[in-house]
Amino acid sequence: MDWLDSVWQWYTAAIEDAQEGRWIRDAVERQVLADIASATNPLHGGRMAPFTQDSWHVRLGRIANWAGVVRLAARAGGWTLRPVVGQCPERPAGMAEMLSALYAVGEQGEIWMKQLLAGEVPQERAVAKAEGFLTGPGSVEDLVLFFYD
Repeated sequence: MDWLDSVWQWYTAAIEDAQEGRWIRDAVERQVLADIASATNPLHGGRMAPFTQDSWHVRLGRIANWAGVVRLAARAGGWTLRPVVGQCPERPAGMAEMLSALYAVGEQGEIWMKQLLAGEVPQERAVAKAEGFLTGPGSVEDLVLFFYD
């Protein structure tokens, strides 16, 4: 299982548990997710991922920004971020699992950015998959649509 498959597993668990009533978001959780969406606006102008016409710095910066935003959100709400790769999410899944999934993508963006600054270009396919997870139809960009509360 690659790292993004693990991310999807955690992300989907949180959404499923919310949709099935096992995770009822409170006002703080709703506001934190709204704040994350505001702080991570991809500014893609309606273009679909992958954003191959943008520079590597812009593309990776867009992904890496998620890491810092999610770290702040987790600290603010007292949620603990956990590694998702090779791990199953606790059930019922909730805010900690959702944030952990989002953080894993942002953290990978930070790793790619460090590699890029050292002269190593990341794999196009992996970056495109991360961009697709974060933006576009059915992605994190549509997160608000997945909740019924």
